[in-house]
Amino acid sequence: MARVDGERRGWLRGAPPPPWVRALPILLIAGVSAATLADPDPLDIGFLLGAIPPLAVLSYGPVATAVLGAAVVVILNVPAFRLDDPGQTDLLTICFVAALSVFVAFVRRRRDMQLDMERTVAEAAQRAVVPSVPERVGPVRCAGLYRAAERGTLVGGDFFDVRESAHGVRAVLGDVQGHGLAAIATVASLMGAFREAVLDRPSLEEVAARLDRRLAVDSARVAHAELFATAVLLEFTPAADAVRIVVCGHPPPVLLRDGTATEVAVVPWTPLGLGLPGAAPPGGRALALRPGDRLFLASDGVWESRDTAGAFYPLTDRLPALTDGTGPAATADRVWADLLRHSPAVRDDVTMLVLAPGDPAGR
Repeated sequence: MARVDGERRGWLRGAPPPPWVRALPILLIAGVSAATLADPDPLDIGFLLGAIPPLAVLSYGPVATAVLGAAVVVILNVPAFRLDDPGQTDLLTICFVAALSVFVAFVRRRRDMQLDMERTVAEAAQRAVVPSVPERVGPVRCAGLYRAAERGTLVGGDFFDVRESAHGVRAVLGDVQGHGLAAIATVASLMGAFREAVLDRPSLEEVAARLDRRLAVDSARVAHAELFATAVLLEFTPAADAVRIVVCGHPPPVLLRDGTATEVAVVPWTPLGLGLPGAAPPGGRALALRPGDRLFLASDGVWESRDTAGAFYPLTDRLPALTDGTGPAATADRVWADLLRHSPAVRDDVTMLVLAPGDPAGR
């Protein structure tokens, strides 16, 4: 199935704090208390406790922050700890910091609740644009993987889908101009056009033409929009013993057969939405399939990833070993892990689609 990932956030970018951050205020209280009890001489370290309420704000709500602030005041006044007999001014300062921390924790908690709600709505909308691909669509086993380049988002400028129709299973994978939130509207428009065209267009070439028209119309509504997208479309026969492929300015699929990986030779059409005058209509290629064949589709984020020396990721060289003895889902995961080893700083949307026609359910 498809995995759409947008959770690559550190705790400083909105993710929940790690356990050590939550434990820090309690550990600081325990450490100061233990140090003062263990040393026979009074220690002037009570000022460290003043950091506990602000630290609590990072992880806790207003109630827990208030409890920790009260604990600090109590510890400072317990004679057994001998924290240098804090004066009235010191206690008032810490009380003020604790009260201010409680207020900040209250504001942060309300803001986090609002952000969580907005993120939930955004996730639902984004998953509607690029939904999960079922493990099997008709006679074809499927697996997709999506990693959006823009932090905090689930989708960006790439799109893919697999649908069953009266003419066989049809699939698309593409990449619109740009990435991130600015590209989502274009992705949504293309995905809607694809889902409609799959149902009523008798040929794959006509499906591609429908996507091209959709993008050209959208671009004409905005002055100097210059919207375009690359895409590869596939149509499997009802028996999944052959596939028709149309390429619109996108890298072609890779055929995995008998331990080898080969790019399928397809005459490419222009990218969608360019509307070049005199351009010929899209043309495709029919490819006979054998038992055990698989098709691997990837976006530019895979093909154009570079290592620190500037070398491109050698996808076709790595695929045979990465797909040996694995199912479609494991293949996508292995390629992603290998891609990160080759290019740790991937800055483009990464999309993969693995299609195994007629693959037994247990593989």
